[in-house]
Amino acid sequence: MKETVVHVKNLKKIYHTRVSKGLFSTEKREVEAVKDISFDIYGEEVVGFIGPNGAGKTTTLKCLSGLLVPTGGEVEVLGFKPEKRKKEFLQKIALVMGQKSQLWWELAPIETFKLNKEIYGISDKEYNEVVNEMVEILDIQEVILKPTRNLSLGERMRCEIVAALLHTPELVFLDEPTIGLDVVSQHNLREFVKVYNQRYKATVLLTSHNMEDVSDLCKRVIVIDHGVVLYDGKISELINGFVKEKHIHFVLKENISPDDFKGLGKLTECSGNEGTLVVSRERVSDVSKELLNLFEVVDLDISEPNLESVIKGIFEGGYKI
Repeated sequence: MKETVVHVKNLKKIYHTRVSKGLFSTEKREVEAVKDISFDIYGEEVVGFIGPNGAGKTTTLKCLSGLLVPTGGEVEVLGFKPEKRKKEFLQKIALVMGQKSQLWWELAPIETFKLNKEIYGISDKEYNEVVNEMVEILDIQEVILKPTRNLSLGERMRCEIVAALLHTPELVFLDEPTIGLDVVSQHNLREFVKVYNQRYKATVLLTSHNMEDVSDLCKRVIVIDHGVVLYDGKISELINGFVKEKHIHFVLKENISPDDFKGLGKLTECSGNEGTLVVSRERVSDVSKELLNLFEVVDLDISEPNLESVIKGIFEGGYKI
């Protein structure tokens, strides 16, 4: 097993806020954003960190990057205490937030790159190598020369990634990196993360509401809700553990009636000559054979709910952990 890059034990974060009690009075209240979270992340892993709005994902990332001081528990990242924000620590991490920008609005992204070069003390040789490589992978050779205000959201996000990773950090926190991007831009960004992870042996912790990001990039997920961990393990085991049924979609030569499928399974769709049966995993083979014996089958497709469906079921109470 590779070395531990992130160690979190019993992390707790409480915010103090004031709420109105009337026209002229307020009341002080505590908001427990993170209650009791523990996990370890190992070198070169790409881990999905997912949960509904308000689950505590962004608060946890801010504690790991040192932007927030935990109320309780232990946090160690790359051997450092993040809240101390030591220069050596900051040189090794990056926090990319899809809704935050570090690019100067009136300047071209290349000017922000040059500024970050000086901030991180990057040599000319290393700077040129990294910028040229990342710009080529993301296909933004022309984009980086235009004023940021003239760029599309997808172009701007790709430039944000370069600016954040210019110092080639060992650990990258990605908070909703594809939010608001079109399908092509999402794909390009995911491909870049894969290349970066492999080329620089980097560790990545990703939060996203887009389950395609998670399923495409991560083998492991940490699921949290209401500030606690619900699941920590492989995506494949999460799906296999909670999905007890499969869907058999069929297309027949002749039109069909729902009565033709009694006893085979739950018919969820039926129109013309095609439909979908929901059956238990154990009966998939038998039901498929029965369909082939009873009807002239043109096409048969067997599938199971994807990660998004499973996560939705967990948060809505359909699947119990």
